[in-house]
Amino acid sequence: MKNVTKRRNGLSILAVVLACTVALALCACGSSGTPQGTADSSDGQATEKTFVYGTTGYGLDMDDTGLNPHSAYSGWSAVRYGVGETLFKFSDSMEPEPWLATSYEFVDDTHVKITLRDDVDFTSGRHMDGAAVKECLDDLIATHDRAPVDTKISKITAEGNTVTIETSEPCPALINYLCDPYGAIIDMKAGVTSDQNVSGTGPYVAQTVSDTQITLAKNEHYWNGTPKVDKVVVRSITDGDTLTSALQAGEINASYGLPYASYQLFDNDSYRVADCATSRAFFMQANYDSAVMKDERVRKALAMGIDKDGFVKTLLNGRGEVAKGAFPDSLSFGGKTVTTEAYDPEAAKKLLENAGWKDTDSDGIREKDGQKLTLRWLTYPGRQELPLLAESAQATLGAIGFDVQVNTTANHVDIRADKKAWDVYASALVTAPTGDPEYFFSATCLDSSSKNVGGYHSDKLEDLAAELHTTFDANERGKLATQMQQIILDDHAYTFASFLKMGIVSQSNVKGMMAHPCDYYEITVDLDI
Repeated sequence: MKNVTKRRNGLSILAVVLACTVALALCACGSSGTPQGTADSSDGQATEKTFVYGTTGYGLDMDDTGLNPHSAYSGWSAVRYGVGETLFKFSDSMEPEPWLATSYEFVDDTHVKITLRDDVDFTSGRHMDGAAVKECLDDLIATHDRAPVDTKISKITAEGNTVTIETSEPCPALINYLCDPYGAIIDMKAGVTSDQNVSGTGPYVAQTVSDTQITLAKNEHYWNGTPKVDKVVVRSITDGDTLTSALQAGEINASYGLPYASYQLFDNDSYRVADCATSRAFFMQANYDSAVMKDERVRKALAMGIDKDGFVKTLLNGRGEVAKGAFPDSLSFGGKTVTTEAYDPEAAKKLLENAGWKDTDSDGIREKDGQKLTLRWLTYPGRQELPLLAESAQATLGAIGFDVQVNTTANHVDIRADKKAWDVYASALVTAPTGDPEYFFSATCLDSSSKNVGGYHSDKLEDLAAELHTTFDANERGKLATQMQQIILDDHAYTFASFLKMGIVSQSNVKGMMAHPCDYYEITVDLDI
C-alpha cells in the first residue's frame, strides 16, 4: 500500500476515527488483513490485482521446477503458468489448433511447413520470427530427453515468418507433439537464467523462480489481449491439509490438487469448482529384474488383486475414473477397446497356489522355496493419489498373501535406478498429452523409452510401435494403439488403476480459471479476480 502523508503535529481526531474504521474493515476481510487479489491506494481505489495460486503440481517430485521447457517436464510449468506458449495448442476436444502459428502444411511425409503469427514478441522485447523459432526448436532437439524421439526432427529451416521442419522418417503426430509443453517457444538469445527463468511469449513474465514458488507480473505487451491480473504468485504446497487450510483461510485464491476428502468443504457459493476428466493415469510397472516379478503368474495375481473400483469410490471419493488400459474411455482408443483382469482375489489366490506360493506357517504371507512373497512397492508423495493407491494395494494384496512393503519417498528417482531395490513402481503420467496414443508407448513401454523403468520388452510391441509411428490415418492409429495396449496388459507388465478427475477450486470472485483435459492451461490472459 502507498503511505498516506501525515501532519507533523499528529493525527486529527477525524483521522483517528477514519483509521479505526479502516482497521475494522480490514479485519472483516479475513486473517490475511486484505482481501486477496487487491492492493488499495490511499484514495481507496484498487491499483493492483494479485492472485495467489496454491498447487501440488509444481515441485521437484514432478520434475517440473523452473520454467525452461527444454529441461525434463518444466515446460508444463512454463505453459501452465502463462509464461510460455506453443506453436499449436489443444482444443477442449484435444484437437490441435493454431496458437503461435497460423497454419501448417505437410509438403510430403517428412516435411511440414509452418506459418507463424506476425504480431508476437518475446517478453525480452525481441520479435518472434522464423529464425527465433528455429533457434528454440534446435536447442530443444539438442538437449531434451523425449522430444528427439517423439518428433524425429532432423533439420529445421527458417525463412521470414515460416519454418520448415524435416523429419528423419514420417512422423504423422508431429503437430500433436508440437503442442507438448516442451515445445514452448522461448527466446534463446535471451537465454536461460541460473534460476531456470526464460523469456516466453505468454501473458505473464516471471520475476522470481525457485523450486517452491514463482512470482509473475503481467506482460504489458502481450499479443493476445491485456492480462487482467497484475501479479500472480504460484506456491508449491505439497501437503494436502496445508493446501486446504490455505484456501479456507483466504491465503490463496485458488488451488490445484486438493485432497479428495476436502472437496466437500468447498461445495458452497463462496467457491467455484472446475472439474475435468484427464488422461493422467495412476499405474504400476513390474520390475523385470526382480526375481518375484519375473514370474508371470505373480504379475497376473497382482493385477487381479488391485481393487480399482474400491480405490476410486472409497479413497478418491468418486473423483476419478477406473482404468482398464492406458487411456480413458473418452478417447476412441481408450479402455473400452481392451480387456484386462477384473478384481478377483479368490482367483488370484488359486493362481498363486498353483504357482507354488503357499502359506505354510499360517502367518498370512505366502512362501516358496523358503522365500516370502514380498512385494517392495516404490512410489512418491508428490501425487496424493499414489500414497492412497499404495494403502489400498497393501490391504487387498495383503489379503491374498503378499507382504507389501511400501516405500513412499521423494527420492524415488534415485531408488528406482537400483533394480535390486524394488519390485513394483507406482507413478502418475498423462498418457495422451498430445491427444494421440503414440506418446505413452514411446515414453514408457519401448526399449528406447526414458520411463520404461521396469525394463519391459516385447518384440511385437516394438514392431507395432514402428508401424504406428509411420501411420497417418487416425482410425488405423487407434487400432494399433488398441493392439499395443492389449500386449502390455496380457503380459501384466503394467497395471492401470485409475485416471485423474482434476479439479481447480477457486474463490467465487475468481474468473477464467478453468480445467482442461490436457492438464496444461491454467494461468491465462482470461484470469481475473
